[in-house]
Amino acid sequence: MKIGLCYETVLPARGGCEHYIGDLARRLAKDHHEVHLFACRWEAASLPPGTIYHQIPTVRGPRFLRPYRFAKRVLQALHDQPVDVSIGFDKTWGQSILYPQGGLHSASRRQNLLKYPSAGKRLIARLLRVFDPTSYTFRWIEKKQYLSAPRPLVIVNSKMVQRHFQEILGFPADAVRVIYSSIDPERFHCEEREQVRQRVRQQLNIPPTAPVGLFVGMNYRLKGLQQLLNAVKEVPESLGYHQLVIGGSKFQGYQEQATKLGIAHRVHFLGFQTDPKDYFFASDFLTHPTFYDPCSLVALEALGCGLPVITTQYNGASEFIQPGKNGTVIADPHDAATLGQAIADFCQPTLLPKRKQAAEESARGWTFENHYQQILEVIEQAARQGVEQMT
Repeated sequence: MKIGLCYETVLPARGGCEHYIGDLARRLAKDHHEVHLFACRWEAASLPPGTIYHQIPTVRGPRFLRPYRFAKRVLQALHDQPVDVSIGFDKTWGQSILYPQGGLHSASRRQNLLKYPSAGKRLIARLLRVFDPTSYTFRWIEKKQYLSAPRPLVIVNSKMVQRHFQEILGFPADAVRVIYSSIDPERFHCEEREQVRQRVRQQLNIPPTAPVGLFVGMNYRLKGLQQLLNAVKEVPESLGYHQLVIGGSKFQGYQEQATKLGIAHRVHFLGFQTDPKDYFFASDFLTHPTFYDPCSLVALEALGCGLPVITTQYNGASEFIQPGKNGTVIADPHDAATLGQAIADFCQPTLLPKRKQAAEESARGWTFENHYQQILEVIEQAARQGVEQMT
């Protein structure tokens, strides 16, 4: 089949969806499908040989109009150079399949308000959106994507996002297929893992047996870093706990927060890391108090690496967590006492080994091959529907 993948940029080093598109393209090519990429920019080295590229002109102009313009150009390119099945991943319409790995924009905006600790600040943020043209554009695109005829086949990566489709767009549950994200467990195979663990700890001046939590996230506010630092303050100093923070380069404000809280000596800000694998090895569990994640890939990677996960009910990946076994799910990221107690609980050396084992075992079934076979079923369904519409 000719299969078109539609996304503005495919630069896998940026992670997330762009990394996924490269994986999917290579697996499709292995099955001898003809892969077409409709994008403005891409890294050819991360895509399979033989990929057919359709250059979409770089979109310029006001920010609130760029997604609309890109979507229109993709639609025209698909009309001029048709494929058997097309897959859109974000703010495009008219494709055979839509796979919004970032979830519904409406749900994301709703959850974003929760990062403000008080009802007053949330109200102010909501009122300011009235003057933001981007919100109107994105809302229009979302309706165009999912409510226009003929409706696309829709894939989401968690039951949480499936519920959002029901609540916000009125989609029946059986009209949205849940296919969970996947990981490559082999990525964390390392014969010298213990040596790497101790080397990284020595570099950071962390004692060999100290309990260490890992935070990974580019959007510090949405992923709850401020709330996490408040929780670290609640963890007794006697436990010797250390927190690693990986993400963007703008963490100075959070360093100041850590200093004011008196925990600067326990928090290590490491900035952006192209491959944070060594820091997974150096840690004992993941701390991810997010306000919104359709299905956090870093949570799945942590489990695959044998790290239990502390996260929130706002993370679709919480559907993988078995409290007391491979992790903990908390209700409110702002609840520093509860989050701090969860961290302290995971610092207990008598319980941690069993939880690490449970984490690794729970991740064994989430291989990309299993995920791909489910995606392929939807692709084949879309191809059949396309033939039926033409006859």
